[in-house]
Amino acid sequence: MTITVKLAGGAQGFNWLPVFVAEEQGLFEKRGLKIEYLRMGNVDKATTAVLEGEADLAITPPEGAVSNYVKGGELRVVASNSNRLPMSIVASASIKSIAELKGKKIGTSSLTEGTAIYTQLLLSREGLKYPGDYDFVLAGIHTKRWEALQAGEIDCAPQPAPWNFVAEQAGYNLVGEVNDVIPEILFAALIANRSWLDANSETVGKLLEALSDAYVITNDLSMEEITLPIFQRITVPDDADLARRGLRYMRDMGMWPQGLAIPDKALETTIDLMIRAGLLDEGNRASATGVFDQSYLQKARG
Repeated sequence: MTITVKLAGGAQGFNWLPVFVAEEQGLFEKRGLKIEYLRMGNVDKATTAVLEGEADLAITPPEGAVSNYVKGGELRVVASNSNRLPMSIVASASIKSIAELKGKKIGTSSLTEGTAIYTQLLLSREGLKYPGDYDFVLAGIHTKRWEALQAGEIDCAPQPAPWNFVAEQAGYNLVGEVNDVIPEILFAALIANRSWLDANSETVGKLLEALSDAYVITNDLSMEEITLPIFQRITVPDDADLARRGLRYMRDMGMWPQGLAIPDKALETTIDLMIRAGLLDEGNRASATGVFDQSYLQKARG
């Protein structure tokens, strides 16, 4: 019997590489799973889709799940999708440094998850504060932010590889690397409702097993004949060289953790940044780590 799993995401782009590797290598099918992909358009909607039962699970930044958990909600994190931030701050040609972003408009996909939080921390290192010194504009996912940059609707945006390199080739400036100030973080996680997890523990285990095998392939340089065509298709279909550069940039920084592991430091960094951004009370720092239910990964590892 084949079991269908509804898996939601914002853009289902570069960080989903291991998922599509699992799909194309038959790793889901091997375990009797069929994945129904729900592309929600932004990360907030992916979290909401799980919360409201439209999706079974989502791969999305974990901040929404953390906020829900500390309020007594159902959302839980069961595994990591990625533990690095392969992003540059891309600015228009007239802007040469982070300091010159004062008074500018910065594109983001959310005000409460992901890119906005990372950008605030990076800019704060240069003395820029939010709110006050710059404005955020809800410009959408990375492809939409690139369109907004080109149209002059925003002055800069955090852009993942290989779109940062695309922008650089087009004359835009890379004025900061997010990974330099946030070297390890739970960038995107696999989240689900506790009640769904309890009722479908065997399915979750099979899903994690399939993804774990896919992560081994994704991180193996010798398997690039499998991973590169997929990465190119979901990023820059017309430029194999840029795709290769982006894939190796991400893989070499350790973006996709073996075994979908979440190091304590990565989760603690996520929680710390939420507190700094005013999205979580300091008093909830210790308890917030409970959002990660390790039992499903432990079972999948045997």
